[in-house]
Amino acid sequence: MSKKTRRHGHILSVLEINPAIRVPELAEELGVSPETVRRDLTELDETGRIKRTYGGAVRTRTFEPALAERSNLHVRAREEIARLAVARLGDTNSLFIGGGATTLHFARVLRNTDRRLTVLTPAFSIATELSINPLIQVMSLPGIVEPKEGLVYGAETLKCIRQFRTSIAVMGASGVDEHGVSEALLQAAQVYSAMIDCADQTLVLADASKFGNRSLQQIIGWNPSVCLISEVAPPDDLFAAIRRRGAEVIFG
Repeated sequence: MSKKTRRHGHILSVLEINPAIRVPELAEELGVSPETVRRDLTELDETGRIKRTYGGAVRTRTFEPALAERSNLHVRAREEIARLAVARLGDTNSLFIGGGATTLHFARVLRNTDRRLTVLTPAFSIATELSINPLIQVMSLPGIVEPKEGLVYGAETLKCIRQFRTSIAVMGASGVDEHGVSEALLQAAQVYSAMIDCADQTLVLADASKFGNRSLQQIIGWNPSVCLISEVAPPDDLFAAIRRRGAEVIFG
């Protein structure tokens, strides 16, 4: 194994633990010059393994742990995001809700609503949570089952989505960067993009661990119909990029 390959592996390991580490710190830890680290970061960025940021880099995410594993992470943050998101709904009477751990927390708060609501979702866990409330009419979308995520996808799912129009689409995220929102699972990304296209507004629910990450497929770019909801404010450069494109940001 070459010295460069070992450095690249070490850089990826460090970024996994500390995404905020800067070039001078990496250089000191590796025992090389900052210029060498910058060249390494450029090469890793070009291969898609990281994403360069001002003064450093973050690892890109091409996959996520399965839903059961993710549901136990960032619980307090997701509970706060869910509370903020339900408050943001206003008097809307129809929703698309995507799958994922954060949207499941959202469903657990939403199920206590005292008004009538129609929800369309590809996710079994979301449908089960909301069907407890008789005021919520839940439509579980058809399609091919993805067992690890507990949702459906495919041509029948997309066909069904396009028959409807909702006030709001509520989505989770694998990654949130200055360009928009991305999803790690390709089949889910196609479904979520279709739901967003058939909604007037999109609420993106994402905890701080998603900031600066870029996953397999972008499902929406920042625009005035999008609202990011998180437990904390995004980093200044990300916040500025989102607001520059007219999207709303709500945080706890």
